[in-house]
Amino acid sequence: MKLKTIIVEDEAISRDILRNYIAKYCPNVELLGEASNIKEGEELIKKHDLDLVFLDVEMPFGNAFDLLEKIENRTFEVVFVTAYDHYAIEALNTQATYYLLKPISIDELIQAVNLVTEIKEKEVALESSVLTPKTKTINGKITIPLQDGFEVINTCDILFCKADDNYTELYFENTKKLVSKTLKYFEDILKESSFVRVHKSFLVNVNEIVKYKKGKGGSVVLSNGKEIMVSSSKKANLLSYFK
Repeated sequence: MKLKTIIVEDEAISRDILRNYIAKYCPNVELLGEASNIKEGEELIKKHDLDLVFLDVEMPFGNAFDLLEKIENRTFEVVFVTAYDHYAIEALNTQATYYLLKPISIDELIQAVNLVTEIKEKEVALESSVLTPKTKTINGKITIPLQDGFEVINTCDILFCKADDNYTELYFENTKKLVSKTLKYFEDILKESSFVRVHKSFLVNVNEIVKYKKGKGGSVVLSNGKEIMVSSSKKANLLSYFK
């Protein structure tokens, strides 16, 4: 599919390099415009229905994070492009899909575009089809520790798990349980039982997902009506669970 794209970058040489790389190595990217500052970038974003924005972090009169805060209901993916690697953590927290360091690696650029293409193709497919997990419920059991022993839990009864520091809250249809284990612990023991990490704080039962909503990271709605945000870095993995 074609990815409708813009470049927001204050350095003309950097724009030229990225534009040429895209034209030569990313045939499915349709470049609709370029901006050299936050104001121009905001205008282009609001003018076009975009799939992807290549966004420099440091620009005159603000930065990439200032620009993204101005955009409500963002549905496009973001690839940050910068010479400063100390922005990586903040980029991930802002739910960038990919993070490219200057000078741009062609292989990294291609990988970033391929990832966005995969995400967008899956979103389009899910918009016109019934949400059907590739995996079926696996009848398994786990044990959770109690003060006087342990309790046996059917994994298919767990709707989702939520991190609470070094504890995890297990949510069921009408109740929840606080367990003295980390979310990573449950991610490991439930990885064969159709559970997927969608956020640093959430692990969900794929078979309980009834709806996916597009957004900067997107979100999933579970069978009990609970809506859970999806991190952009987790989106491709989540969507891979569906036909």
